[in-house]
Amino acid sequence: MRRTWHMGIAFGTCLAVLLAAMGWISLKALRLERAEIRARRQAEAARRQEAQARRDAALEEDVQLALYRMEFVATPLVARESARPYSVYRTFLAGDVPNGMDTGPPRAGRAVSPLVEEGCPDVLVHFQLEPDGRLTSPRVPGPAERAIVIPHHIGRADVEEARRQLARLAAVVDRETLLARLPGAAAEPAPVVVPLAETTAQRRMNDEYQRALAQRGRGVAEFSRRAQGFQQSANAAVQNFAPPSPASASSQAGGAPMKPFWIDDHLICARRVRVGRLEYIQGCLLNWPSIEQALLMAIEDLLPHADLQPVADDGAEESRRLAALPVRLVPGRSAPDEAWLGQVGSGAVPAEAERLLSPIRLSLLVAWGCVLLAAGAVAVLVAGVIRLSERRAAFVSAVTHELRTPLTTFHVYTEMLAEGMVPEGDRQQEYLSTLRAEASRLSHLVENVLSYARLERGRGDGRVERVSLGGLLEPILARLADRARQDGMEIAVEPDEDALATVVRANPSAVEQILLNLVDNAGKYARSAADKRIHVSFRRADGAIDLRVRDHGPGISQAASRRLFRSFSKSAHDAADSAPGVGLGLALSRRLARDMGARLRLDRSVTDGACFVLALPVVPGPSAG
Repeated sequence: MRRTWHMGIAFGTCLAVLLAAMGWISLKALRLERAEIRARRQAEAARRQEAQARRDAALEEDVQLALYRMEFVATPLVARESARPYSVYRTFLAGDVPNGMDTGPPRAGRAVSPLVEEGCPDVLVHFQLEPDGRLTSPRVPGPAERAIVIPHHIGRADVEEARRQLARLAAVVDRETLLARLPGAAAEPAPVVVPLAETTAQRRMNDEYQRALAQRGRGVAEFSRRAQGFQQSANAAVQNFAPPSPASASSQAGGAPMKPFWIDDHLICARRVRVGRLEYIQGCLLNWPSIEQALLMAIEDLLPHADLQPVADDGAEESRRLAALPVRLVPGRSAPDEAWLGQVGSGAVPAEAERLLSPIRLSLLVAWGCVLLAAGAVAVLVAGVIRLSERRAAFVSAVTHELRTPLTTFHVYTEMLAEGMVPEGDRQQEYLSTLRAEASRLSHLVENVLSYARLERGRGDGRVERVSLGGLLEPILARLADRARQDGMEIAVEPDEDALATVVRANPSAVEQILLNLVDNAGKYARSAADKRIHVSFRRADGAIDLRVRDHGPGISQAASRRLFRSFSKSAHDAADSAPGVGLGLALSRRLARDMGARLRLDRSVTDGACFVLALPVVPGPSAG
């Protein structure tokens, strides 16, 4: 017992050390994996940020280039409208009327305004808001002017379209609304050239302003440059306007720069013009869908998904706002986006590393499984070795006890017979019968041990014959009856002619040894029963012949039946307190039955005694004699 405890303690200690080492290795491996995941995630985030920064920089370059292209398209439009003289906003140009507007009836020799004849797809209608609040247009002549200009200078359909657009404009604007959107009135126009050269102080102030803009951002600085360029273009267009007719300079001077702004969804360019004491508002309703299409076509190769959104005319500088028109560029998804996304990647590597069964975790799981499996196998092996050692020790003890009793009997009886202490006659015959029975008992014990040893070494007989059941049992029943008589029992055979004629596959010597063991056990445990019979019967079931050996003894308990067919299961104490034997007969009998393809089992349905069933396989086909 102490040796068993020592082996258990040693195994438990080794297992604890192994599990502790595996736990430490697993913990370190998981920590390294987490550190690697964090490092890879940080590297991936840095790479994505760098790629995003490159993408944003490339997008910003495309946006700035697109803004310059759109400024190139929009600036001539606004500059053209700013360059128009204030005198062309009536159907007929003003004559020699110094410092005023000619409001008299049309007469011969007066030229028609170029706005009547020229059709501009980017302008829906030109208009002038009179000091008295009337909204007029050069392309909508009065009753006295219609006969002169229609159809010689403008078609009737064009007049009706201009009238419709003028009515549309009149529904959303009035004098107060327009005056609130426009800067202060310009002085009476005069061909004064603004010097383009900068003084030293102006240059220093401009440099400081540019540095301040650079601090606010590259986009805002670019907007400021574009706004300055647009303003210079508008001023130059106003100053360099060539008069369309040889009229006086005072009446044909250039106008003031136009200011574009939004009223609801109408894009309007307008200016305030003061002539003498009278103030006029002149401008045009722009064709925004046409202008928007032209602007987007100019940048289609850079920003194919771009859009333009109206912005308030509050003068705020925005990085993506046009200087010429109050609109903001929305880049949308640019063309390089897909390429940048391919360079950035989808981030699948960190997600793959964080899977529940990552390569490291899967390896650890396999390693733990192997360690636990090996530990379990070693534990089972150690337990089996311990149990085998204990059972063999018990077997040696039981065999020693079983050998001591008949040897003592042999020693005493032979000594008494040799010294003539036993009188001749019945008493001497009784002693001889006892010696014969003990010799038979020793022979049976030795035969069982040798047979079991041969089976353990794989040297079983293995000889299987086809023989009828009757031919198999005929030479065996006599030995069974003789063995039963030694214990005061008798064999009761229940014949079945059909069963006896059945051909079975069996080893005759193995069947004889199995039945002798069963009868021997019945004689040992049922000799004190009132019914001294040992029943031997036959029954055919499920392709086999069942040989049933039953007694009327105390039977086998549930606990004892679980270790009934185990070898070496009887100790010297058990052998001394129960029937003689070493607990090897039933284990040997089951091994012999399996060796020839048969089955040996305990019939648990029998409660008044013990019943063992040997199932011999039946040979299909005709019966053998």
